[in-house]
Amino acid sequence: MTEHVVVVGGGLAGLAAACRLADAGARVTVLEARARLGGATFSFRRDGLVVDNGQHVLLRCYTEYLDFLRRLGVADRVHMQERFHVAVLGADGRRGELRRTGLPAPLHLAATLAGYRMLPVADRLRVLRAAQAMRRLDPADPVLDERSFGDWLAAHGQNAATVAALWNLITVAALNTDAAHASLALAAMVFRTALLDRADASDIGVPSVPLDALHAEPAAAYLRERGAEVRTRDAVRAVRPAGSGFEVVLDDRTVRADAVVLAVPPEPASRICPSDAVGEPGGWERLGSAPIVNVHVVYERRVTDEPFVAVVDSPVQWVFDRTSIAGTSQGQYLAVSVSAAHRWVDTPTAELRELFLGELGRLLPAARGTRSTEFFVTRERRATFRQAPGTARLRPAAVTGLPGLLLAGAWTATGWPDTMEGAVRSGHEAARLAINHLSGRRVGSVA
Repeated sequence: MTEHVVVVGGGLAGLAAACRLADAGARVTVLEARARLGGATFSFRRDGLVVDNGQHVLLRCYTEYLDFLRRLGVADRVHMQERFHVAVLGADGRRGELRRTGLPAPLHLAATLAGYRMLPVADRLRVLRAAQAMRRLDPADPVLDERSFGDWLAAHGQNAATVAALWNLITVAALNTDAAHASLALAAMVFRTALLDRADASDIGVPSVPLDALHAEPAAAYLRERGAEVRTRDAVRAVRPAGSGFEVVLDDRTVRADAVVLAVPPEPASRICPSDAVGEPGGWERLGSAPIVNVHVVYERRVTDEPFVAVVDSPVQWVFDRTSIAGTSQGQYLAVSVSAAHRWVDTPTAELRELFLGELGRLLPAARGTRSTEFFVTRERRATFRQAPGTARLRPAAVTGLPGLLLAGAWTATGWPDTMEGAVRSGHEAARLAINHLSGRRVGSVA
């Protein structure tokens, strides 16, 4: 294959598509408007620290994402748990844990749910009954997407305590929204795929290097080794049909392409796409967005030995030790990941400092008398699309109304939530369709 494919967008979806296309023999050009690759997963430097814009983790069920890392030769840059285990802290001093045993699913979680100290015994039984009922849900059933997860939980005997101490612990982190506002279809997909259907699916992987060293740098090297062109600071303004292919319009030139993969968020995708390639005008933008806030704290000495902990009944949701990843040997660098962060995304840093340092002092006794030497906040206002009921019908397929123009991105109709796995799956699917389109065009020209 010698046809030219332009991939618009250098996030995970675009990089995954470009790598697969390059391996298929296509001549690939990646065009990224920003000065960096990585999309929603990137790193930057601040006062001697290497900082990720947000804390990203993966699960063993992220099969295509893990294959992507193996393709790039960086799978060893992720620390993967041998068995799922999460320490859970309560703001009132309680401590629980979630862990799997060596038993097959669904028995692998029965013991930990039955003994979960963050809930009284009666509520643990409620959770077990609801988990059993959830295994009977089909995430692909479109009816489920019209209902909220919160409504389903209430109908299956869950109360405020079980939602706060368990269901939202997972839902908020996975869907960037709480159960009351989450699509039941997406929630069922998360709980079934990650926790209920396969025993090892929930094992957690945490990058052991900054995100740039995990995604952007190795992907750029991989592509250039295969003759691809990777350009940053090159914004695409439009894609329009031209003969049997396309013209990709930039500020200073026009690039010809035999196929185009548009791997950008919904709003720019709507602007760039020709009108006859888009379905309902404005439909993609109606997906909306949800923010994530990350609070970064450096203490002058270590305050916890946990690599990460989950938290209930506190503005703090998850805490990660990023000391070694950030390249510092002094003190301890903690990142607090706060999803569904509408309440905090516009709060001044000074107020967040007072609140979160106080909360960390309550949760981690060693932090109470330890001075923080750095405190800063990163805010991703459009971290994910809004994963609410009714969004499935707004997520477009990879194909568009123009053969050879494909969409990619975690917001497209992958069947997955807005995750790294969803992004990579979308890129692989767009690449597969582009290859099929070009192969079919060659056969047609011969005929």
